[in-house]
Amino acid sequence: MPLYAIHALDGPGGGDKRSTHLAAHLAHVEARIDRYFVAGPLKNAAGATIGSMLVVEASDEADARAFLAEDPYAAVELWDSIHVSAFAAVAGSSVGGAAWKK
Repeated sequence: MPLYAIHALDGPGGGDKRSTHLAAHLAHVEARIDRYFVAGPLKNAAGATIGSMLVVEASDEADARAFLAEDPYAAVELWDSIHVSAFAAVAGSSVGGAAWKK
């Protein structure tokens, strides 16, 4: 299945929303772990969480957006800015080096 990168920045009150809904968010992720290529929080220079970065399996951009919309963080409008793009994993340890050499 194709991969989509999701870059989502928190809006006002992000820290409070994250802490309040963290358990539900993590349960959601665990229940759908097979669709995640990689995911985690974005941090600023001071180490504070400012958003989320996810690379997920989805049939198309609409499917990736629908997948994100199911997250409890989406229900509480945690993210103020969301960008979704098709993603090709072609280099790095997670793809076994340089994919074009295989």
